[in-house]
Amino acid sequence: MIQISSYWIAILFCVFAMICWGSWSNTQKMVQSNWRFELFYWDLIIGILLMSLVSAFTVGSMGDTGRSFVEDLKQADASSIVYAMIGGLLWNLGNLLLVAAIAVAGMSVAFPIGGGLAWILGIILNYINVIMKGGNPSTQPALLWTGVIIIIAAIFLSGKSYSNLSREKKKPSTKGILLSVIAGLFIAFFYPVVVNSLDPAFVSGGKGTLTPYSGVFFFAVGVFISTFFINPVFMRKPVEGAPVKMKEYFSGSLSIHLTGVLGGAIWMLGMIFSYMAVGAANPAIAYALSNAAPVVAILWGVLVWKEFRGAPKGTSALLLIMFIAYIAGLVLITMSNA
Repeated sequence: MIQISSYWIAILFCVFAMICWGSWSNTQKMVQSNWRFELFYWDLIIGILLMSLVSAFTVGSMGDTGRSFVEDLKQADASSIVYAMIGGLLWNLGNLLLVAAIAVAGMSVAFPIGGGLAWILGIILNYINVIMKGGNPSTQPALLWTGVIIIIAAIFLSGKSYSNLSREKKKPSTKGILLSVIAGLFIAFFYPVVVNSLDPAFVSGGKGTLTPYSGVFFFAVGVFISTFFINPVFMRKPVEGAPVKMKEYFSGSLSIHLTGVLGGAIWMLGMIFSYMAVGAANPAIAYALSNAAPVVAILWGVLVWKEFRGAPKGTSALLLIMFIAYIAGLVLITMSNA
């Protein structure tokens, strides 16, 4: 397998992951006008599983370090596989709620609130996980936690901006914010759970037997299987609109289905980048940077999708301050382990 040993290359990979995780939802926006998110999600998980397989048999089986994907499968224990799949289940619950929040409230809201909350809790959980395993999550913890505090301020500004927009358009904001918060609570736990499936020889804080590539694959399997139990509930009891029937999925065009698969592939590419970096950057830093995807999503939502068009005076200033706060937080977190 290919293993990253340089801290700064690992940081670069985390930035790539951040871009992927902040951009995949554009594919949902592309088909949202005539394709329900519950139907979109079936294609999303196909893309996630396919990309995990591609990585397993390419970068996960190349190079002269560690174990190849097939070799890793032969020695993997059941508990490690279960940890990775449970991580997939937790992420799936949170992500379905996040996709629902995007449909209700838009990218500029769902990502900063749901993604931001998951970001903060995830850093804390990964930080604790590394310490409990005898590792050192940060050489300069003051910088790390200062960055976290700044991000908390940015999340507050995001909620304030959405509240202003909702009053202007006479739309209730409660549902979008509530869905985002619940999504964030679920997503926060998936990363440290998957880390527990990984071999400590490759990842600080790991306690399992898998390489990062095998861990990512079984995570994807967990996402794929759990969708068949979770998504039908969303289809029968949608957060918005009428119930959706499975037969409607087969009425979608090839381009619509491929758009969803592309979204899943983009998200999983971010996962692969993040877990390639997790060994050199350690889980707390890798998670902190990779999951700063709200920065990217804000740019897409504000600049491309114009989600805050028509917002009252002063909203643009709040959004600008929020974006600057996110960037400042990212810089501090990066330097906290340099």
